[in-house]
Amino acid sequence: MERTNYSSGVIWEDIVGYSRAVKVGNIIEVTGTVAADDSTELVGGNSAYEQTKFILEKIEKVLVKAGASMNDVVRTRMFVTDISRWEEYGKAHGEFFWNIKPCTSMIEVKGLISPDYLIEIEATAIMQQ
Repeated sequence: MERTNYSSGVIWEDIVGYSRAVKVGNIIEVTGTVAADDSTELVGGNSAYEQTKFILEKIEKVLVKAGASMNDVVRTRMFVTDISRWEEYGKAHGEFFWNIKPCTSMIEVKGLISPDYLIEIEATAIMQQ
């Protein structure tokens, strides 16, 4: 099966050895994504909703680049630093997926790569053949 790696171009990909997304056949895995723009600046400040919304927009962009859409997402995994803010994360997630309803997890973690990040999201998409 053909494998295609999609890069966001940030320096961390080469340092850590990862891709923004990997497509194998009709499956696309999107790596853990945080609320950082192309220059690695935080987006959304201390707003769990805004960070989540920005992350899902980033995920959508790489899916489109790979020939898919949010409609192809079958699973998301949300790693959050404060589970008590679940409604804020959930509101943004629901705005993207209210009709699609992928499987999802929301897991509280001790911390992310930067204390400014409140959430990191992974996604799996399976394109219709």
